[in-house]
Amino acid sequence: MINALQVCTTVIVGLMVGVELSVAFVMNRIFNGLPEDSGQLARSHGGRMLGALMPFWYIGSLVLAAIWAIAEWDDSGAGLVVTAAALLIVSVLMSVLLLVPINNRSKTWTPENRPADWKEQMNRWDRYHYARVAVLVAAFAFLVSALV
Repeated sequence: MINALQVCTTVIVGLMVGVELSVAFVMNRIFNGLPEDSGQLARSHGGRMLGALMPFWYIGSLVLAAIWAIAEWDDSGAGLVVTAAALLIVSVLMSVLLLVPINNRSKTWTPENRPADWKEQMNRWDRYHYARVAVLVAAFAFLVSALV
């Protein structure tokens, strides 16, 4: 049973890392290259779509990592899983404190109602997102290391 938990947790976190890497290094670059207002509209739509899904994915990943850490508390790999869970907590805090406030504003923007500093706000979101992706990659690496 523990093996299934380990694999499930690692796969779910790995997929989340893949999605967030794709947003950071593929999707947002595509959106930024679209003509006129299309990029801003695409980012608003992505904010609405992923904003509805990602809280469950982040919290679910954290819960699975916590269960794994508790289940293997006396094992030699528990420290790696605890570190991964701590990093997932950091990613949730970063999301709630830094990224979600910007996302909540930007997902309602249209070319007619967006603020004058909308590009600056998107650049700030991108910088925070890059940092969060680094935290997620580290958490994933610790989970994978705990498997071996």
